[in-house]
Amino acid sequence: MVNSSTSNYSKGDLDVVNINTANKINLKKFAQNGQIQIYQSPHRGSYSTIIRDSLRNAALGKKVLLIQFIKGGVNQGIANAVKLCGNLTWVRSSNSLDQYNSEEIENNENLKQSIFESTNELWNFCKKELLSGENDQIILDEIFLAIEMKIIDKDDLISTLENRFISGDVILTGTCIPKDLLLMANQITELRS
Repeated sequence: MVNSSTSNYSKGDLDVVNINTANKINLKKFAQNGQIQIYQSPHRGSYSTIIRDSLRNAALGKKVLLIQFIKGGVNQGIANAVKLCGNLTWVRSSNSLDQYNSEEIENNENLKQSIFESTNELWNFCKKELLSGENDQIILDEIFLAIEMKIIDKDDLISTLENRFISGDVILTGTCIPKDLLLMANQITELRS
């Protein structure tokens, strides 16, 4: 609790209560960034509560961006984002790891390159959105797996998060989270089965 009283200030020392405006500089008003929240789970596919909450937030009028880096689907990608509740934009990679088995990816260099490029395209889109300030909440689902697979650079993610402009929260999910990112988080939630 904070107590305030005018008797705490000396009437003779007005420098305490008056702000010196003689050396005033132009200050830009900025919105406070929201929190960085990390959801960690020992296995993939444990984040249905986050998707549920993003739908609820969108229904309540918040502008939500949900990005799924590893999951893909037919006719997905940035150009084919799904809009739900009027405020939730759901984007999946146009060519993702979940669409193929690991042996198929390993034996086909063109396929591997295509997955890498589509995931990078999605990451570049995310960076623009994180810096734009146009969303109330951004969810980066399974971004840590994309880092682990060396598709997205960890330092690029850290730099983008440090320079983000979003008044709402940024939610990151994954199984294997680098220590640098754990240290940046305002909240870490471990989901257990």
